Amino acid sequence: MPVSFKDQVAIVTGAGGGLGRSHALTLARHGAAVVVNDFGGARDGSGAATDAAQAVVQEITDAGGRAIANAGNVASQDDMAAMVDQTLSAFGRIDVLINNAGILRDKSFAKMDMEDFRRVVEVHLMGTTIATQAVWAQMRKQEYGRILVTSSTSGSHGNFGQSNYGAAKMGVLGLMNVLHFEGAKYGIHVNAIVPTAATRMTGDMMDPEMLDLLAPELVSPAAVWLVSRDAPSRTALLAGAGTVARLALVESQGVCFTGQDFTPDAVGARFDEIADLDGQIEVQAGLDHVARIVANARAALAAQG
Repeated sequence: MPVSFKDQVAIVTGAGGGLGRSHALTLARHGAAVVVNDFGGARDGSGAATDAAQAVVQEITDAGGRAIANAGNVASQDDMAAMVDQTLSAFGRIDVLINNAGILRDKSFAKMDMEDFRRVVEVHLMGTTIATQAVWAQMRKQEYGRILVTSSTSGSHGNFGQSNYGAAKMGVLGLMNVLHFEGAKYGIHVNAIVPTAATRMTGDMMDPEMLDLLAPELVSPAAVWLVSRDAPSRTALLAGAGTVARLALVESQGVCFTGQDFTPDAVGARFDEIADLDGQIEVQAGLDHVARIVANARAALAAQG
């Protein structure tokens, strides 16, 4: 069936521009009532204003949709609790949360001020966590919810000068992995979008052709599908420039040293075999990995008689 958010309510953080605005407009076009959250700060997180969120609300309502603005800071538990109260007062339920709010404070690690590191982690990782926990009780009560975290290839693949951002963006994938299990029995699905887009945070680094190829609107269809009724859970999709791919964490078959000489030299001697990804495995849970390596050890010991 076509994707529809009829009778559903979605919150999008950092939705005053860029990806968040695009996500909010896409949700509204597909029938959702939307809470447009934006603290209104500058790219580095300084300052605050409500104009951007109000402008997106106006776009949605002018097109016949339903939307309200919220200027809460995702890093504030009080602000996120108030956002939930505002949403429930206006619309009565919360079906979708897209965690999109973010800031950048790029510097090489040697020059990184720890306050800049903490602030980026506070917004991207703690902000995602705080906003998610704020809606969690309501989604459990409803026995339904769709939550999206926003990660980045700066975390999964690395990018010079973004140790703070990359660390935070890998952190939200860990959050997704755990909340997938904790939300399952309540009908809560948790997924991740890994976007590549020209936004306020990145647009001044790109030429006109790149700006067109990496428009935020070429990410939002994937993001919005990941919060739809039929969405999977614990799925990370990379999206940008018209390409959508799945990001997966895999491990090699590895080498079991049980019953053998197990020294640093032995690891080095067999490193190529250890690192060979032929026959790679996508483990579905941390305990599945434990079960696999314990089984390897038991088999090795049994083979020795």
